[in-house]
Amino acid sequence: MSDWFLQEEYGVRFEWGPTGAQQLAPDAACLVVVDVLSFTTSVTVAVEAGTQVFPCAWRDETASVFARNKSAALAVGRRAATSTSPWSLSPAALRHAPFTPRLVLPSPNGSAIAATAGDATVVAGCLRNATVVGRWLARYGYGTAERPVMVIAAGERWPDGSLRPALEDLLGAGAIIAELESRGVGPLSPEAAAARACFTHTPDVTDAVAACSSGIELARSGFADDVAIATELNASAIVPVLTDGAFNHSTDGTGS
Repeated sequence: MSDWFLQEEYGVRFEWGPTGAQQLAPDAACLVVVDVLSFTTSVTVAVEAGTQVFPCAWRDETASVFARNKSAALAVGRRAATSTSPWSLSPAALRHAPFTPRLVLPSPNGSAIAATAGDATVVAGCLRNATVVGRWLARYGYGTAERPVMVIAAGERWPDGSLRPALEDLLGAGAIIAELESRGVGPLSPEAAAARACFTHTPDVTDAVAACSSGIELARSGFADDVAIATELNASAIVPVLTDGAFNHSTDGTGS
């Protein structure tokens, strides 16, 4: 198979969605999944509280079986959260939910990418932890041609199931790539450089996320708090790394 799509000459690479991740992951030393609204933002909130988060592609009976096998609580849909099942993909709901040590958090975008990433180290990145993720990657030598890092913007879905590139994920990916570049990591592929430029040339990232399609969708559905949490720029010192099937806080997440 042709390898034109691998961005092979570059240490920092960028691509979109589950298909992009599937194509690039075999060549990656590290895969950074960015799903700002809301999987990776929710992962940071949960891991901050000490919860292990297991990614899962779909919220169906297979997810229920998976959760039982992991002795974990199963997150439900945003609108399905109740007092007995308070955990959902909503970071605001997770912030106020009772503590659970283990949580299965399904989603068809970010969670699906993380669950099928293969042998690469997998990190959950978002706007809340972009700086610390970039520092962590640089500290551990990711982002060279020999140890490439793939930053994957998860995107959303159109009604027909096709990928909808999402501005919030482009900005989150760009924020991480900008931190990597500031630390001399690279070189950046043209795709990665374009994502970085989108972030650095957006005058107000918080306003942009709130006003973009995904932000409006959540706000009009009654989940404006999720958008507010997702745009807490660099508020988190958590670097969630997928270890033994679950996201846990890196033991050296603060970077330097």
